[in-house]
Parts: sequence; C-alpha cells; structure tokens
Amino acid sequence: MSRLATGIDVLDRQLDGGIPAGSVVLLAADPASQSELFLYELTTTRGTLWLTTLRSDVAVEDALDRCPGATGSPTIRDVGGDAPLDAANKLVRDLPEGANLIVDVVDTLERNEGPRYRKFLNALQTHMVNTRGLTVLHGLKGETVPENRDLTEHMADIVFDLETKIDGSEIENRLAVPKFRGGRALDETIKLRLAERVTVDTSRDIA
Repeated sequence: MSRLATGIDVLDRQLDGGIPAGSVVLLAADPASQSELFLYELTTTRGTLWLTTLRSDVAVEDALDRCPGATGSPTIRDVGGDAPLDAANKLVRDLPEGANLIVDVVDTLERNEGPRYRKFLNALQTHMVNTRGLTVLHGLKGETVPENRDLTEHMADIVFDLETKIDGSEIENRLAVPKFRGGRALDETIKLRLAERVTVDTSRDIA
C-alpha cells in the first residue's frame, strides 16, 4: 500500500512511511493550540485545496505567509457561507489525482443534518480512494463539539488526537493515534514541540 507523507518526519516514521493513499484523517485538537502547524506542514507535500469555514480565505493566506516554518502554496477557498456543505461538496468533486484536501474546521459541516453530512463523508471517501488523495478534517475539541463528531470519528480512516495542557510553566503537547483503519494504531502518545514547526519534544518527564 502506497503511503503519503504528512510533512512531519517523526510522524511519518511512526506510521511506517506516512498515511495510506486514499485516507480521510480527523485531526482533533483544542481551539487554543498550535494544531494549525500540522496543516501547514501538510501543504508542503503536494498540491493542496484548503477549505476554510470560519476564517476568511484572506486570513488563512495571511497566516501562511507569516508562518516562520516552510509552507506550500495551497488553493484556499472560503466555504463558510449560507450552504457550506454544498460548496464543499462541489469543490471536492473537482479535486485532481493525488491531491491534499484540508477542511478547517470541519465543525461547521458537522452541524448539518446527520443524513446530509453522512452522504458528504461517503462521497468524500469514495473520491479520495479513486484519486489516491489525502483529506485532513480539522475538528475542534471543547464544550461545543457538534453532535455529528461521533460520525466523523467513525467514518474517518485515521484519528489524530492532539492534547494540549499547561503544566506549571510548561505547555505540553501529546499526539495520540487511537484509530488507524487498515494499519497499526500507535500504542503510545508522541510528545511534541509545537513552535515554528512540529518536532519531537526530547525533554525528559520529571515525576
């Protein structure tokens, strides 16, 4: 099975070379975290369509320009209007072979009726398999998680769960991969540093 790089070397090594082509990934993270760095790294790997549902396309482009680490040049489209699911579905159908798709954030789409959202996810998965592309759905954790988040987690082939917490004077980021359909989920979390880029935190835990 061919693997697609995420742009994050340590993660690709842990996943035996990357993510299987044709996969849909959920990246779940706290709103007050550096999870967008994962999306920025992904844009460096191949052509990327970035669908933004909350921020404007100008805001996303500006954030990419100001990012101190390397980024690609994704095509950015704002689908946060009156019919975000319809707009996203139309753009997904036109994705070329081997492309990345980023949905940032998927929460807006999850707030549609369950059957409509399920139909979108099924069409998305079919298109990814047919084009051997890669989708990352950026979902926010917190008190206002949409009801359809369970559906996203079930339909996703892979789940990345980023936990960010403040421990005294330290900000600790740990990435769990509890689900990896057709592959090997990680039995331990990865401690990361999320600064200019996504790197491994080599500091030792002090009991």
